Amino acid sequence: MDELKLIERLRLIESLFAGASTEGERVAAERARERILERLASMAREDPPVEYQFTMSDHYSRRLLQALCRRYGLKPYRYRGQRHTTVMVRVSERFVDETLWPEFKELSKTLKAHLSEVTDRVIAEVLQADPSDASVVEKGGQLPMPFSPEATSKA
Repeated sequence: MDELKLIERLRLIESLFAGASTEGERVAAERARERILERLASMAREDPPVEYQFTMSDHYSRRLLQALCRRYGLKPYRYRGQRHTTVMVRVSERFVDETLWPEFKELSKTLKAHLSEVTDRVIAEVLQADPSDASVVEKGGQLPMPFSPEATSKA
């Protein structure tokens, strides 16, 4: 997937979460954002914001969640002493359940798939190596000796 296709796919994901119903709305990513902002404002009146703590597994996920929060006018933060992988935000529980978290998961899945494709391609082209996972061995069997510079022969 090239970068332009990735960007278009991410815009389409946002349009779907905005509840876009026509082709024109799907193309207009800005309109989708406005619809989500309207939904957020309406939810905030019915369901007051509460503090959420998200713990991300990597910095790409953290950056994506922070950008998504900022896109919808939310202000991500973390307390002094919290890990860099922690994202705090005050937001309506309903908005998190219906929009923010499902959209984040879909965007994250798409970005991770793209990054994985790029990583595999670079490993194959540059290192001319198989990028697949390590083989799985049964426990209790003979494990291969780990490489150790001291274990090499001194002949």
